[in-house]
Amino acid sequence: MTQKKLFGVTTLDVTRANTFCAEALGRPVADLNVQVLGGHAGTTILPVLSGIPAQTFTDEQIASLTHRIQFGGDEVVQAKDGAGSATLSMAYAGAVFTERLLEAAAGKPDVVECTYVQSPVAEKDGCEFFSSPVRLGPNGVEEILPMPALSAVEQANYDSMIGDLKTQIQKGKDFGN
Repeated sequence: MTQKKLFGVTTLDVTRANTFCAEALGRPVADLNVQVLGGHAGTTILPVLSGIPAQTFTDEQIASLTHRIQFGGDEVVQAKDGAGSATLSMAYAGAVFTERLLEAAAGKPDVVECTYVQSPVAEKDGCEFFSSPVRLGPNGVEEILPMPALSAVEQANYDSMIGDLKTQIQKGKDFGN
């Protein structure tokens, strides 16, 4: 399998980030495209809320929204009294990501999605895989874009989660071997 065609779907976290932030801002979900970095397990999910144009979140709101995005699946399970999971959300995210992959495969220019790939973005911190914005094209990953600027709160979240992400990556690699 080529590295250019191996993706972890971050779209579920992006969908939650867009939905929860749109609700908090009183804006249409379609107007948002929140970048989500890191991994896909609790605190390793790092939404870049400071990148939302014209947002005015306080540090407390960023902390609250970040936690909600990180643990959005738990919210659904609790709403279902433990009798299910966020399957519709996962299906929606899978469909959106597939649509974007098909657009890129067909040659549509500038298809950028956050996805979990083998990446140099967090190599300095010991993470061989990382979710970040990626330009997609007919061959899969065409370009791994640099990590966006982070606010002080987001940088602190990055610093506190990166060790956990590194451990999770190693567990995944060990399992695969």
